[in-house]
Amino acid sequence: MSPANLVISKIGPESDVVLRNLFEHYLHDMAEWFQVDTKADGRYSYDTSLVWDKGYGAYLAKVDGLPAGFALVGSAAEWLGDIGAHDVHEFFVIRRFRRHGFGQRMATLLWNEHPGEWLVRVLEANAPAVTFWRTAVASYTRGSYKEDKRISKERPWRFFRFLFNGA
Repeated sequence: MSPANLVISKIGPESDVVLRNLFEHYLHDMAEWFQVDTKADGRYSYDTSLVWDKGYGAYLAKVDGLPAGFALVGSAAEWLGDIGAHDVHEFFVIRRFRRHGFGQRMATLLWNEHPGEWLVRVLEANAPAVTFWRTAVASYTRGSYKEDKRISKERPWRFFRFLFNGA
C-alpha cells in the first residue's frame, strides 16, 4: 500500500452517491467533536446537494481504483475576507489509509491544483487533525506558513495559512 497509488480527481454530481457514502464515515468520525446525530434509521445523513449548490470543488481520492477519501475546496472569504483565497472546507481519508502518507499526498495534490493563498481550519479539540495539518502544511511550505488560534462559535480553532505560487 503506497501513496504513489493515490489518484485524486475532481468530481461532479454524477459522483454524488460515492460522496454521500464517504460522508457517512466522515460524519461518524466528526461526531467525536461535533454534535452530529444519526437519523432515525441509524445513518448519518449529509445533504450532498449543498456541495453542488454552494459551488464547492469536490475531489475524490482513490487507491487502486477504490474510494479512499474526499476533499471539498471553497472560498476562504468568510474567514479571511479575501475572495481569492482557497479553503479546505472538508477533508477525509478512510481509516485504512491513514498514517501511511495518503493524507499528505492527497493534500499536496489538492494544493498543487490551485495555486494561491490557502486556509486550513481545524477544530483545536481534534488533536490528531491539528497534528496532521501542522505537519502537512509545514512540509508542503517548508515551514513558510502562519498558524493562528481563533474562536468561532465559541470554540477554539487552528487556522493554517500559506501561499503557493505554483511549481
